Amino acid sequence: MKARPPSLTGSQGREEAAVFLARVGENVRARRKAAGLTRRRLAGRSGLSERYLAALEAGRGNISIALLYRVALALGAEVAELVARPDPAGAPAGRFALMGLRGAGKSTLGRRAGERLGLPFLELSEVAEEANGIPAGEAISLYGEAGYRASEREAIARIVARYPQVILAVGGGVVEHRESFALLLEHFHTIWIRARPEEHMERVRAQGDIRPMAGISDAMARLRAILASREPLYGQARNCIDTSGKSPAESLQELIAILQQAAPPRFIAEKPPPPADESA
Repeated sequence: MKARPPSLTGSQGREEAAVFLARVGENVRARRKAAGLTRRRLAGRSGLSERYLAALEAGRGNISIALLYRVALALGAEVAELVARPDPAGAPAGRFALMGLRGAGKSTLGRRAGERLGLPFLELSEVAEEANGIPAGEAISLYGEAGYRASEREAIARIVARYPQVILAVGGGVVEHRESFALLLEHFHTIWIRARPEEHMERVRAQGDIRPMAGISDAMARLRAILASREPLYGQARNCIDTSGKSPAESLQELIAILQQAAPPRFIAEKPPPPADESA
């Protein structure tokens, strides 16, 4: 008896749909650029508006089969080419997500590892801000927490569709948003960058940013509580690097070793390390 396909209802269905739409958008963008077409020219050829095509390429176009067929005709492509999965198809090898609380060293380590290994490095918050056109704080005020988190989820889906290899640093609270976290676990090799609460606080203050704990009388107790509540979620990562008491160079070497072990050789080509720099 033929096995029944899995149910894609609820959050799982929304996650898969987001990845699918992002993939279609990226394929349309790639074909348009390969054909040397501006979005305006493609709009003229397909009979669709530039605004609609912009939404489609951004992964936000809930396009019908008939309209997708018109886009394919305008591009001289088959519909199947616009919905095709990239290679590797959804595989996490080559995609790495660094998660953990602020001050653990995600951005510093991710950026330096990318430079050493020739991998692109992205900050999820910056990708979401670019798509929204406004800073995260303003987006939350305008769209609400749920609206901003939805844009964050869409940003992850676009990264999955666009980058077969990448190092992505994500905000500390993304693990508490089920759909975004599920996308990370499925499509990225996840690595928890952790540190002792005291070091988290010291590093954030050294960066001159005390917003997360501003106005809280017992900031350290609050930080400990947040870390304790998220530890079971961070603990789902495939690897963990504890940066407590270590220099950036030591933690970086540990991260590079994990990346090289996890990814196929074709993804990793380490460059000679730059002169020693112990600053964070």
